[in-house]
Amino acid sequence: MNIIIVGLSHKTAPIEIREKLSFPAQTIGEPLNRLCTSYGINEGIIISTCNRVEILAVTRDIDKGLWQIKKFLSDYHNIALEELDEHLYSYTSEDAVKHIFRVSSGLDSMVIGEPQILGQVKDAYGYSLQHRTAGVIMNKLFHKTFSVAKRIRTETKIGSSAVSISYAAVELAKKIFGTLEGKIVMLIGAGEMAELAAKHLLSNGVQEILVANRTYERAIEMAKGFNGTPIMFREFTHYLKKVDIVITSTAAPRFIIHPEEIEEVIKERKNRSMFFIDISVPRNIDPLINNIDNIYLYNVDDLQGVVEANLKERVKEAKEAETIIDDEMGKFYRWVKSLDVVPTIVALKKKLEHIRRGEVEKALSGMNGLQEKDIQLIEAMTKAVINKIVHAPVTHLKKEANKVEGDFYIEATRRLFDLDKEEDELTKKVEES
Repeated sequence: MNIIIVGLSHKTAPIEIREKLSFPAQTIGEPLNRLCTSYGINEGIIISTCNRVEILAVTRDIDKGLWQIKKFLSDYHNIALEELDEHLYSYTSEDAVKHIFRVSSGLDSMVIGEPQILGQVKDAYGYSLQHRTAGVIMNKLFHKTFSVAKRIRTETKIGSSAVSISYAAVELAKKIFGTLEGKIVMLIGAGEMAELAAKHLLSNGVQEILVANRTYERAIEMAKGFNGTPIMFREFTHYLKKVDIVITSTAAPRFIIHPEEIEEVIKERKNRSMFFIDISVPRNIDPLINNIDNIYLYNVDDLQGVVEANLKERVKEAKEAETIIDDEMGKFYRWVKSLDVVPTIVALKKKLEHIRRGEVEKALSGMNGLQEKDIQLIEAMTKAVINKIVHAPVTHLKKEANKVEGDFYIEATRRLFDLDKEEDELTKKVEES
């Protein structure tokens, strides 16, 4: 059996194509069942996210399996295969295993190391279990996939550094204050990044969020989302003395926070530290406040520099993760190949024994007056001949199964001795009976 993958992602297809091929979670059972019943796929799993659509399958014939999956995508979404083909990629055997390990570990994501994709892969596997389209091989593959992702998170720092502006702001706040428990935040303006940073801060234990906006109704609306307190924009300076973190994101064409104001505020706070995050362009906060003791100011460019440095760190950690994946991929695929070599050896021995028994029975039917010891001698001799004939092929199959050429040896044996044909005929007889 072979593991194959056909799919597309943000790297190979624009959103206009990806959205056409998406599979909604609430109706995933129907395409899963159709894939495995109408397209000759032994086991199948569909991963569908905003950035990728991939079908993982188990099939005996690699080329036929790849073609069938492409045809399924074309048929199911009613899109000409010619339109899809340029955006599709495919992986087989070891490369397929390596790909799903990389995807689940965040190494193939837009942002290297992001953890959300692992949850989405787990969901996809769960749907296949629910609809019984995952079998022995996919079960083993996905349990290994989850353990590989966990090992990478444990043994590398690929997910430890902030790679978004809003999250970088939160990480800096943690470094400044040590803990965000009990801290008070003021959000000035309604910018999306500022709002997202406030949400991250809230999830990290800040005590309260004050919201100021030129339109007071908007401040009330935003404050509800944080379970916070709306304040009048013209009065925000009166609240600065009680605030530890200030996030500005307004459309003001000039500074709205000045050094002389902050010098008074820090005195009233008895020099307790304050952290200012200016995400506005043009800037809202005079950069000279950075000269005041215990005042820390970061703007968009500062935060972007942090993000870029962290991305470089993740790329470095990704190299270590790739080493882990190569190691785990080899272990897993040796197991997959053993699934093929054992049945092949059993089928080969069974076929040769069937031939031996048939020929012995034919020969004995033409011999009269043989004693039981003579018959036993003939049986022993013919079995010994078969064992000597089969010894070398079996030894080589076991030896080569774990190598790159292992699939070739297994397939060659099955073809040379017509093992697939015999098994198909046996299966047909069983089904008829």
